[in-house]
Amino acid sequence: MPTPETPRGTRRLTIAEALREAVAEEMRRDESVFLIGEDIGIEGGFGGAFGVYLGLTDEFGHERIVDTPISEKAIAGAAVGAALMGFRPIADMQYSDFLFECMDELVNQAAKMRLMSGGRLSVPLVMRAPVGASVRGAQHGQSPESYFAHVPGLKVVCVSDAYHAKGLLKSAVRDDNPVLFFEHKLLYGTKGREQAGGLDLTAEVPEEEYLFPIGQAVVKRAGGDVTLVATHVSLYRCLAVADELSAAAGIECEVIDPLTLLPLDTETLWASVRKTGRLVIVHEDTLTGGWGAEVAARAADECLYALEAPIKRVAALDVPIPYAPVLEQAVVPSVERIETAVREVCA
Repeated sequence: MPTPETPRGTRRLTIAEALREAVAEEMRRDESVFLIGEDIGIEGGFGGAFGVYLGLTDEFGHERIVDTPISEKAIAGAAVGAALMGFRPIADMQYSDFLFECMDELVNQAAKMRLMSGGRLSVPLVMRAPVGASVRGAQHGQSPESYFAHVPGLKVVCVSDAYHAKGLLKSAVRDDNPVLFFEHKLLYGTKGREQAGGLDLTAEVPEEEYLFPIGQAVVKRAGGDVTLVATHVSLYRCLAVADELSAAAGIECEVIDPLTLLPLDTETLWASVRKTGRLVIVHEDTLTGGWGAEVAARAADECLYALEAPIKRVAALDVPIPYAPVLEQAVVPSVERIETAVREVCA
């Protein structure tokens, strides 16, 4: 029975469950949609590295849930080729670190084919790639979104909750451009892990079909003193800082989740910056060359005379992600570092 806090027609789902629903709905809607990747349909398996595809083989079979050898280059090449032939593949990369194995397929082929063919070809490909530090070390814990936000012809999506994960994945599958779809490993909320670090990893998701547009940011918390822009786990740390500073210091933070890095919703971002006069950008990618540098530069171009303090960036240190948990936590943005940055711009 729905309560006032639980609107009729919604359920609380984890990101993993929401992504699974999105994939299933799109595969039922369009027979050209198929999955390809490592360990995604093995009998008795886990439905991929993070359980997103669990049970889908029972409905769609191995012709549309295609298990591959351990070769990211082969996965990307097959997906790009299939997209050029009229299919809509969803390719699973297990870890975003492995995208570096297929830079030519993504950057030189998928991203450029539409323009090079004068619009006669399209590459409707979705590449799912988990990001983020999660005690897996330097080769399984990177956040490489910024590499791809640099590439014209790609779209780059970063999701942080189940509602937007489902709506954006469905939009990505229907898009005629290649979409890189980044999710943080600590936010999946797979079975038995619906809570993590005090976070509720579920969100209200409508039962009826819906899409969320690529290229639209969302304001997660309204405020008038400083704008915080963040994705993935960093978003939740910003929300925690916002609550703490509101109670302790009367500083009201406006927290924005960009959701899409390419194209970037600058209209929502600049409206907030012009209102607050202060900007702090937080991400788990490294400081040097991270996507926050682009946001900061463009904010300086567009909103310079609205700024009342220098723009601050809080990012991972410029080192490979360590394996030791205590070192990993010292490298990635913490609540303490974010709070310090906010207090400095509001001083």
